[in-house]
Amino acid sequence: MDNWFGLQWSFTDLAATADFMDLTISIVNGRIETTLFEKAQNLYLYIPPHSSHPKGVTNGLIMGQVLRIRRLCTHKADADAKIKQFASRLTQRGHKPDDLPPIFTKAEKNAAEYLKRCSTSRNELPHR
Repeated sequence: MDNWFGLQWSFTDLAATADFMDLTISIVNGRIETTLFEKAQNLYLYIPPHSSHPKGVTNGLIMGQVLRIRRLCTHKADADAKIKQFASRLTQRGHKPDDLPPIFTKAEKNAAEYLKRCSTSRNELPHR
């Protein structure tokens, strides 16, 4: 099964941690925990501020990434660090550090409201 329809398969030993798509999934004390998985080759080439894209594209990117990070990271401290790292990468791409905090504040508020709504609706589902 080394080469099946052009796909290369690799197998690893049983472990408590696995990378799957954009997640690192771990079993810690019998519970599943997740954090973001990012490939070492990722260049983080986010849209620079001088591109011809509408301003809303950058706002949407930040809103989406903050929500994604908050949803995927089990621990708040981990999510906080990932969001700080994301902001740093945007400044490395040329975004002004003074322009980003208001967008991140709005994104955090939006993510918190969304996650609260999702949590409430999940609790209202009938048990089977």
